[in-house]
Amino acid sequence: MIRLPNIPLPGETLAGLAEYQREVDSLPDYAARVARAKVRFSAVNQKGNRTFDSVKETLAKMNSGARRCAYCEDSLANQIEHIRPKTLYPELVFAWMNYLYACDSCNVHKNDHFAVFADGTGVLTSVARARRAPVIPPIAGKDVFIDPRVEDPTEYLELDLRDTFWFRPRARPGTVENARADYTIRELQLNSRDWLPLSRRSAYWDYLAHLKSYIQDKERGLPQEHLTRLTDEVRGRQHPSVWFEMKRQNTSLPELTMAFAAAPEALQW
Repeated sequence: MIRLPNIPLPGETLAGLAEYQREVDSLPDYAARVARAKVRFSAVNQKGNRTFDSVKETLAKMNSGARRCAYCEDSLANQIEHIRPKTLYPELVFAWMNYLYACDSCNVHKNDHFAVFADGTGVLTSVARARRAPVIPPIAGKDVFIDPRVEDPTEYLELDLRDTFWFRPRARPGTVENARADYTIRELQLNSRDWLPLSRRSAYWDYLAHLKSYIQDKERGLPQEHLTRLTDEVRGRQHPSVWFEMKRQNTSLPELTMAFAAAPEALQW
């Protein structure tokens, strides 16, 4: 996971979302707002709806490579994901900053799972609603789940490039930062879906091969236009977290130290 670029929506699209949100907010009862949020979102989140066609087009521009999922960075993003679940926070069902583009698998794994550090106690508390539980507002508190629309996940997570290619918390155990990283990794199953670490490992060697190709062509004196195309190839590939970690850990692995020494400008890609 990396922070997503903040690409603004067209004004008419924001106005369309605001109109949908007013329909939900106009209901006086929280349970009624939850029910309306689910029904209304499903009704308008359809191909041919001008507002949501624009939303999806803009979200797609934020994703890496060939529209890779904003969470796992591996599979095709094809679902509008509510970072804060609409079944818990109906007031955000049509909030632009509550959206990202995710794949089916990540959307299913995250589902309506959400947790907060409860106001007053700071205890990490799940606010997911059990089946047949009363439909009441979740307790107040600060979000546990890392929001890549407004936060930089790389400040909380790092990748093991030496062995497992698993994500792990950067902060020490017992800290809020560690708890947030651990919760996000666990809820999205970023390590337990075994193909994801394998895909990250492949991405590592793919990125390194592209970097070596760039170095070779630069040493051969090929035109800048050609080198720029190679640079763009690196910037546009899936698993951008792998590339970020390669730059962050460039002095820790011999093959990276040698490659970035030959092309220090790649640290800015």
